[in-house]
Amino acid sequence: MTTEKLYEVNNVELCAETFGDPADPALLLIHGAGASMLWWERELCGKLAARGRFVIRYDQRDTGRSTSYPVGAPTYAMSDLAADAVGLLDTVGVDKADVVAVSMSGGTALILGLDHPSRVASLTFVSTTTGDDGLPPPSMPHFDSPDFTDPAAVEEYVVRSIEAEAAGHFDEPAARELVRQDLARARDYEASLTNHFAMTFDGPRNGGFADLRMPVLVLHGDADPLLPLPHGEAIRDAVPDARLIVLAGMGHGLSEPYWSTFVDALVEHTERSR
Repeated sequence: MTTEKLYEVNNVELCAETFGDPADPALLLIHGAGASMLWWERELCGKLAARGRFVIRYDQRDTGRSTSYPVGAPTYAMSDLAADAVGLLDTVGVDKADVVAVSMSGGTALILGLDHPSRVASLTFVSTTTGDDGLPPPSMPHFDSPDFTDPAAVEEYVVRSIEAEAAGHFDEPAARELVRQDLARARDYEASLTNHFAMTFDGPRNGGFADLRMPVLVLHGDADPLLPLPHGEAIRDAVPDARLIVLAGMGHGLSEPYWSTFVDALVEHTERSR
């Protein structure tokens, strides 16, 4: 049984799901490029809710059951994704949330923190970057795009991509099941894997990382092959009083062996914003 709901936000449909007591402090989870809310695993959301958090996960535009655009032609910017997050908080009745963002969505979280600071209690950046020149490039293998008319080929492409990012913490059955569920839910999976890279990257209006004024936590694996550790260190160095937790052996994203550390760190961090 699912508790997913479709919400009308900024003239688009966003699919979201909540966990826990709405009276608890809200935690808004934003996954990375092309990833639906399923990439915030249900079990992990449950663990956070059990620690006294009202957890909100959702499909951004062009992922999952949310509004999809023609492949390669999204008519939105990253600032629109940030505005969607604010609109979703309005719709579910949340005044202010602790925001957690993974990878590319760190840019969305930065816009939220700078252009909508009254709605953000704290920020947590997982496996993301400042995007500064001079940071080390990815060390991942290149995978050719699959034939999107062949679901098996698409599944294999995404599973192998997850494996490459995982840096040794790879659970193939779990990854394959996630991808199959993602494929089954998506309005257009080719758009999911394409359009976040084709949108307009406009950035915040009100400064940069150094201008953030809420508590900031950075979580980064020291084996991340997509955004190596210096990317996370750059955020720590750019944000006043930011704290960096280095997760030994973790690749890109949040592998299950690190969930307990993540939950403990996030609960402690978000207490600072109360």
